[in-house]
Amino acid sequence: MMRPLSVDAAAPPVPVRHGHASRGPGDAGFTLIELLIAILLFALLSAAAAALLSFAVDARGRTGERLDTLAAVTRSRALLAADIGQAAARPWRDARGTPHPALTGREGDTLLTLVRRGWRNEAGAARASLQRVEYRLVDGRLERRAWPLVDGAAAYPPAVLLTGVTALALRFHHQGQWQDRWDPATSDSLPDAVTIDITATGLPALHQAFLVGPGGGR
Repeated sequence: MMRPLSVDAAAPPVPVRHGHASRGPGDAGFTLIELLIAILLFALLSAAAAALLSFAVDARGRTGERLDTLAAVTRSRALLAADIGQAAARPWRDARGTPHPALTGREGDTLLTLVRRGWRNEAGAARASLQRVEYRLVDGRLERRAWPLVDGAAAYPPAVLLTGVTALALRFHHQGQWQDRWDPATSDSLPDAVTIDITATGLPALHQAFLVGPGGGR
């Protein structure tokens, strides 16, 4: 007679596996080669991003410098056009009382000196609407100076219009002829027109022509 099979209650249960088999010891993480490749890719991406950022910053800086230069040229032309276009046939005297013609050109570092009309007086100060102005070339800088009074007085601090100027030439038109200097026959004489050629670093050659205000050509 056969005996029934006995079950050992102390025997541990057999685990039931679900899904995929467990990873072996070699599958616990990246291998050294995989890690080196990942570092190399990250370095390449970082270098490309840094180069792109540097290019963008440089381009923005160059664009800003270019815009500043164009703004300076525009401002200089506007001031020259306003001053020359409103030149008055009005002689003036310096602080020593020495008389000077209404307009002079090419005297040492001084390129142009004139008396202009139309000086705005929004504050209602006790002064005339005439103003003496002067353009000078000092160490490559085109400067504009103005005076609070036509005769005598001390000038305001100069305003720098352009920098890096390497050459500047003026010509004056009078009675159908062009001349490099303005030597008026009378103290209230004015030319008909003035041209200014400017060569400056980072700029193309500038040629500007201006008609002189009413009274020119006398």
